Parts: sequence; structure tokens; C-alpha cells
Amino acid sequence: MTHAAQVDTSAMPADDTKESISPPLSKTMIGLGFLLIVLSYMVNAMDRQVFPPLLPNIREEYGFSLEQGGLLATNFTLGMALAGLPAGYLLDRFRRKTVLLASIVIYSLGTMATPLATGFADMTLYRVVSGFGEGMQSAAIFASMGAFFAHRRGLAFGVIGMGYSVGVFIAPLIGVELMSMHGTWHSPFYLFGSAGLLIAAVSLFLVKTGLTETSVEKVVSTRTYEYMPASAYNRNTIALTVHAVVSGVAIYGFLGLYPTYLISSLHYSPEQAALAMSLLGFGGMTAILGGWLGDRVNQRNLLIISLLAVSAISVCIYETQATVGVQCVFAFLMGAFGLGFIYPNTNSAIQRAVRPTQIGRASGLFVTGYYGPAAFSGLLFAALVDSFGWSRAGMLQVTVLPLLGVVALAFVRPAQFNNAVR
Repeated sequence: MTHAAQVDTSAMPADDTKESISPPLSKTMIGLGFLLIVLSYMVNAMDRQVFPPLLPNIREEYGFSLEQGGLLATNFTLGMALAGLPAGYLLDRFRRKTVLLASIVIYSLGTMATPLATGFADMTLYRVVSGFGEGMQSAAIFASMGAFFAHRRGLAFGVIGMGYSVGVFIAPLIGVELMSMHGTWHSPFYLFGSAGLLIAAVSLFLVKTGLTETSVEKVVSTRTYEYMPASAYNRNTIALTVHAVVSGVAIYGFLGLYPTYLISSLHYSPEQAALAMSLLGFGGMTAILGGWLGDRVNQRNLLIISLLAVSAISVCIYETQATVGVQCVFAFLMGAFGLGFIYPNTNSAIQRAVRPTQIGRASGLFVTGYYGPAAFSGLLFAALVDSFGWSRAGMLQVTVLPLLGVVALAFVRPAQFNNAVR
């Protein structure tokens, strides 16, 4: 990816909101800035995933029902969805670095406010605010890095996805440990929120605009795109968005209530449930492999295979009553395909389905499609559990839904992607 350091970032469109001239960046500054962006996305993941393993204790303190707990576990994605399209609009018109830094501050403050909630209503608000900032950040990161690493977009997204998975891996372990040490579930939220504010402050000085404001037109200036649809909302992006909706509902419904399932149905201890949740994040570290493959093979077929794998693993998780060790293997595999393969390749595929000047809108479309319906995935899963039990609920939401995503992907035409060999 370091070949992107050769990009002439000084030839950006001049306007009132983006810097028109940026000095060339050294490889050291590119690496440092990219590292900080990955770290900020790791904290984003920690803020999201510290909630599910602490949910049983939160429900006990506030007296929330399973449906209320399920909604709280996933409703932050509503904020992400609300942020998606506005963020895409802002990213096409303003400095991406400004949007990025503002988003980190927003979700960090929302995370720190969560323990201050007095009931369901204000905790819902704080979760949605946190999700709004996380959605802005996701759109900003993937738009800026998708432009800078245009020729290795899948690999770059895979590295970012690995950072996210590290956050998923360590957040449950740290969260449960801090809760045990301090006798309260509040402290992890304060710690992770403070970490986000610290990273925002450091990024203000060390993430250079030459990294975030690269003009994608200069990176791919030798290509023509008459073979692609003129609109950002075309057959490929619509089909990929349908797939993103289905994947978000299935995967986030699973993530939101997986620890609750292990504790209430399989009678795991909180520490065992946190370990399984962490192994899920560990599996997501395969995002580097998933992104690398997405740059080299048919991305549609790779996504289809990954969805089929998620369906098969779901059967194992909800039907076998596995022991802790075996369940951790299943969790690792679910993380590998759900987070390591599906997430980065869906994101990069949507950007490849539009012309280079439209990647801001494509990034916003992905965030809205993936996270919008996912906001209610925990509530849906909890309602299914109340009606049918854990086994059948898992089959319906985490096994059958991905198969609908396979149907949507059948309509995708990779030959119309902006990286297609002509």
C-alpha cells in the first residue's frame, strides 16, 4: 500500500472547504497517520462491543426486559444509519479530516454518558448519539482511505477491519475485568470514551490532510468510466445495499445477544461468555486476508461463500449445545466470515460500484444500509427468542437471512466495477 505515497495530493479540486495544496507525505507520516486511524477505529469497536457482555448486569440494575436489552445492544446502529447519508454528503464537500475528528469526539462523549443514564429512554439516546459519531467516523475513514489506497482498497480496508476486530477482541475481556475489579459496569465506558478523546487530540496534529484529502481522480486518472452507470444509485449499489441490510440484521442481531444466549441458555459464566465474544473478535482479525482476497478474486463470489459459511456456523452455534472450547471455535469462525470477510468486502465493493468521484456517497450508502435496519436486529432477535426459543430464533435470523443476501448478490455485475479489467 505504500505505493500510494507517490500520489500527487496537491492537485485536489480547489474550493472553500478542502485544502487545495498539501505537501507530499513521507512514508513515516503515512504509516503514523494510518496507524492512528486504525487505532481510532479500534476504539470505535471497543465502544460498541463493551455493551453486550455487560448487558446482563445492566438489565439487572435497571430492570430492563430482554426486548429492551436487545434493543439497547444494537440501537446504536440507528445513530450510525442516521449519520451515513449526511456524512457522505459532507465528505464530498468538506475536509474529511474535520469530519473524522468531530465524529470521534461525538461517539466518545456518547459512550461516557451511557453510565449516567437514569432509565431506558436516556440510555437509548446516549447509545444513538454514540452510534451517530461512529457512523460519521466509518464513512470518513473508508472514504479517505478508499481514495488514498485506491489500487489496494480491499487490503487497506482489511487492515482497518483488523483494527476493529482487535477492539472486539479486547473490549469484552477488559470490560468484564474492570467490572469485577470496581464492582460496577460503569468504569469501562469511562475508560474507552477517554481513550477516544485522547486519540482525537493526537490525530489533530499527526494525521495529515495529505492522507485524508487525497483526490481519487488523480490516483486513477488513466482510467475512463463510460462503461459504468452515471448514478451512484445503480443496479450494483442497490443489490449490494440489500445484501448489506440483510448482513447487518443477521450479524448484529447475533453480536448483540450472543453473550446473553451463552449465559442464559448454555449457563456459561460471564467470564466464559466474554472469552467466546473475544474469540469472535479474534476471528475478525482475518480481515487482512479477506481484504487481500477481495482485491484479487471475484468479490461477489467471495461474499456469497462468506454468507453461506455464516449460515452453516449459525446452525452449529444454536443447535449443538457446544462446550466452551467448541463454542469458542464457532465464535472464531463467525468472526472470520462475518467480520473479516463480509464487512470489508461489502464496503469496498460498494465503492467499486460507483465512479471514483462518488465514493463519499457510496461510503455513506454502505453505512446507512448496513447499520440502519441493524438498529432493530437485537429487538427482533429477542422477540423471536420469546416466541420460539433460542434455537429457532437463531435459525431464522442468523441462518436463513444470509441466504437472502446470497439472492441479492446474484444481481451484482462485477464487470461494471471501477476496478474491472477492460
